[in-house]
Order: sequence, then C-alpha cells, then structure tokens
Amino acid sequence: MSDKRRTDVSTEILAKPPIVGPGHTAGSVTDKISEVVLARTPKWWFPAFGASFLLLNLLLLALAKLLFEGPGIWGLNIPVGWGFAIINFVWWIGIGHAGTLISAILLLLRQPWRTSINRFAEAMTLFAVACAGIFPLIHVGRPWLAYWLLPYPNTMQLWPQFRSPLLWDVFAVSTYATASLLFWYVGLIPDMATLRDRTRKRFKQILYGFLAMGWRGSARHWHNYETAYLLLAGLATPLVISVHTIVSFDFAVGQIPGWHATIFPPYFVAGAIFAGFAMVLTLSVPLRKVFNLEDFITQRHIQNMAKVMLATGLIVAYGYMVEIFMAFYSGNQYEEFMILNRIQGPYRVQWHLLLLCNVLAPQLIWVRKVRRTPWMVWVVAMFVNVGMWLERFVIVVTSLHRDFLPSSWGMFHGTFWDWATFIGTIGLFLSLLFLFLRFLPMISIFEMRTIVPEPDAHLELDGHGGDE
Repeated sequence: MSDKRRTDVSTEILAKPPIVGPGHTAGSVTDKISEVVLARTPKWWFPAFGASFLLLNLLLLALAKLLFEGPGIWGLNIPVGWGFAIINFVWWIGIGHAGTLISAILLLLRQPWRTSINRFAEAMTLFAVACAGIFPLIHVGRPWLAYWLLPYPNTMQLWPQFRSPLLWDVFAVSTYATASLLFWYVGLIPDMATLRDRTRKRFKQILYGFLAMGWRGSARHWHNYETAYLLLAGLATPLVISVHTIVSFDFAVGQIPGWHATIFPPYFVAGAIFAGFAMVLTLSVPLRKVFNLEDFITQRHIQNMAKVMLATGLIVAYGYMVEIFMAFYSGNQYEEFMILNRIQGPYRVQWHLLLLCNVLAPQLIWVRKVRRTPWMVWVVAMFVNVGMWLERFVIVVTSLHRDFLPSSWGMFHGTFWDWATFIGTIGLFLSLLFLFLRFLPMISIFEMRTIVPEPDAHLELDGHGGDE
C-alpha cells in the first residue's frame, strides 16, 4: 500500500470510534464471549436472579387473586373502564420494538455497529412481548375463554368480531412474537455450535448440539443461513411499523376525545422505538461494565443509540405539540376540554412529569459530554422509561375519567393488585433476562468475528473516540 493510501486509511479510521476495541482477533472474540456462558456462575448472579424471581412470584400471586376474585380487585370503575392492563400492555409492546429495529432494519441498512447489541436486544424483545401478552389475556374478564378470540373451526360457528381492535392486537402481537422468535433463534444457531464444541460437560454438549441443529459451518450451511436470516429480516421490518400502528388503533378508532386522532399511528411507532432504545441503553450500560465488555459495546454504540433515542424523542415531542394544536384548531369543545383537563386537571402532575421525562431530559443528549458518558446516558434512559409509562397512563386515564357528562366523571387510582401485576411483569422480564445471560451468548460471536479489524488496521486508535 502506498504512503498516500495508508494515510487516507488512517484518517478514515481515526475519524470515528471503533466498533471493536483494539487488540482483538477472531479467536479472542470467541474466547471472551463464550467464556461468559461457559465459566462458573458469578456470585452476584444468584441474589440478582433471586430478587427477580421474588417479583415473578408476586405476579403469580396477583394473577391467582385475579382468577379467583375477578377484575374487581383492580381500580377500574365507571367511566375508567381501561386501566393498568392496557397501560402496561402498550408500554411493554413499545419496549420490544427496539430489538426488531436493531436486528432487522439496521441489518438491511448494512450498519455494522448493530452487531454488539443485536443479540440481547432481540432477547429483550421476546421477554417484553411475553410480559405484554399477559395483559390482553387477563383483562378480558374470562381468561379461560380467551381462545374464542382465534378463528378456530367450531360447530357452533361462533366467530370472533373482526372489527374489534382487541382481535387486531391478538393477530399483530402473535405474528410479531413468532417472527421475532424465529429471527432470534436463527441468529443463535452458529453460536450454539461454538458452545457445543467448547463446553466440556456432556449434558451441555447434548443441549447445545440439539439447539445447533447439526451445524457444521459448511458453505451450504452458511448459504442457507444467510438466505433465511435476510428473509426473516425483510419480514420483520414491516412489523416494526405495523404492530404498534395496530396497537394505536385500540384508541384511534374510538370516539373518545384524546383518542380519536390520526396522529396516533406514527406517534405510537416513534414512541415505541423511543422507549425501546431507552430500555436497550438501560440494560447495555450496566452489562458492559459487569461483564467487562467495554471493548465490544463501545462508546460508539452508546452514542449511536443515544442519538436514535434523541431523534425519536423529538418526533414524540412533535406529536405532543400536534395533539395540543389540533385540539384547539379543530374548534371541538370536547377536545379543548380534554387538553385543558390534562394540563390543569387532577392528573396535571403526571402530565407535567411526562413532559419532563420525554421532552426535556432527552435534550441533554445534545451535549457532547453527556452522550459520551455512559452513566449520564443511562440516567436519561431511565427518565424516558418512566416518562413513556406516564404517557400511556395519561392517554388512557385522562381521556376517560371525565366523560361527556359531568355526572359520569370519576377518578382512577391503581390498587395494590394493579401495582403488583405491573411490578411482577418486571420480575418476569428480569428473570428471563438473567437466565438468558447465564446460558446463551449475549453478543453474537460469529458476527463479531466478521467485523474484527485486521492487525495492521488499528493504526494508533487509542485515545480517539470522537462522535461518528
């Protein structure tokens, strides 16, 4: 390589922080990631999983109470017939969107920085969808008859009401969960073969060998794998838009002021990606520290995810402004009252807190020092997690609690069992996450091997970590 060409390459590499830290080879990448799974269980894992499992038992207790006594244990009333069940359903589905976006869309756009975070982001999607799927099941009142929602053949010809948004949710979420599970598992197959060949325990060899489906790394295997993976990415991409659009139709097809708005589909999709990336940052920042993976989940990944969170946060803020503007521009007195009730009414504290969390806090990412400091980005992400839950609370409750007639007005407060169910799903999410971290590779081994720079390409990378 000529001196001029070498200088140009050096300048190009130093212009952006690396995807993988310097000094790594394909072999060292495999060793470090597989060691997280094959090494002895760290001591901190047991109390962390134990605490999560206790919260999961709280969920089981709350569900048992619900099945024996009915939805009356919740804070639902007239006119607030929708409560925590719908709030938490929309919140969890939103969190699951970042995994599909990172895995599928960034793969199709050929963005190599997705490689270090796509595996646990996909797992996070599955766990969030598992938590979300509980709420449509339990809020129908008779969960044991939930199979009536499916158009199964039956002699009584009792078919579901296909004009019901609840039915749309069933098809959308089940399709999304199936596609996400297939996409996640197909990506795991080469890594299962790696763990099969590296583990010394016979039981694990059999287990990982079964999950690897006979993978041997032949040219035919790789060709079939890449074809299937790309096809699943193409199928999963429209689901990012369609699933939360359908969830928004739960509200948008109604006549309630505050729900009947055409801004809801894009507003919900942007909010889902916003919340999803916030959760990915919430998980990735401590994980990279605990497992000493700063060389793989680098400063560049934190910055890029923070920028995506900022961009989608600006779209969400725009949605808030459009909602307020259209309420007054429409001249509809009920829409005007709904907005004024949110700003000045009994739930005004929640509305102002969501503005603080979703609009003001993400603006800190504009500051270079904030987005280059992982713990600061983590704090902003936690604000967004809280703010997006408050947003769903405000959408559901403040639009219902003061109906068209003052005689129908009422207040909603979550009971102990409302909160127990919600906190219990967090326990389910964390329990599944800790099991995943312990038994499966949290970073894609074979994909990381493909982006390891050549030995002569490091070119004094130390100390260069500017923005992309």
